[in-house]
This record gives sequence, structure tokens and C-alpha cells, in this order.
Amino acid sequence: MEIKTYADLIDWTRTLHSHLARCLAESATEHEEIRARSLLDYLATHEGELEKTVEGFESEADQRALKTYVYDLLSHKPIQTHRTCDHPYTKLDFDGICREIFDFHDQVTSLYQYLADEAEIPETQELMENLLNLERHEAMRMAREVGRMQDV
Repeated sequence: MEIKTYADLIDWTRTLHSHLARCLAESATEHEEIRARSLLDYLATHEGELEKTVEGFESEADQRALKTYVYDLLSHKPIQTHRTCDHPYTKLDFDGICREIFDFHDQVTSLYQYLADEAEIPETQELMENLLNLERHEAMRMAREVGRMQDV
């Protein structure tokens, strides 16, 4: 997908979360470890919810911000989207799955932080800060839940 505007960026991010949710759900049905299956089920559900939340930004965000071109995207290190499925989660243990998922979210957070810092108009800065806060909050929520699973 070619990302020209902030609307494209949000749609791309939503698609990433959707794709990741599907891959995690598929892996959950095939994984041999019960703990890892539970983790994959939880993460798939969480990513699906995150997809819907990000989709809400597409309809609620400032139209001026959404139509603004994203000029600095190519300067940022690209998100490694191939890892969302080319690395089968069925081959990873509980900790490996966690590392992959948190690394993915760290990449998204880094991108949003970069774009918030580089925003040229207040509307795009606010949009990126809102998305950044969402990603950070959801990553913390995920970390808490995963921590509880590790305790079991």
C-alpha cells in the first residue's frame, strides 16, 4: 500500500493490526503448547480490538489532518511487516511470541512518535499524539495481561 496521506497511514496501520490478528488466530489453532495457544488467542483478540479502535480514528479525526500528505515517512525506519506472518508463531515459544509482538508494537510506536515530532500543522501533531497514546496504552495493557499469563 502506498502511503501518501495521514488517512492512508491510519488505514495501513489498521490493516497491519487486522493482518496480525488473523495470523495470531491461525497460529493459535496449530500451536502445540497450551500456554502459547492461550497467549496467541488473547493477542489475536487484542489485535482485532485494536484494529477497530484504529478504524475509529479514520472516521473521527480532523479531516484536514487526514488529507495532509505524510512527507517524512520515508525518513523513518520502515516497520518490518513481514514478521507478522512469515515468521510462524507456531514455531515460537511463549517468550518468543511476546518478543515478536512487543517489537512490532515498539516499531509502530516509534513511527507515531517520529511523525508527531515532525508534524508541521497542529492537527497532524494531535492526530499522531492520539495514535501514539493509543499504541502505548494498548501495549501496557497487553504487557499486564501477558505478565498475568506468565504467572500462571
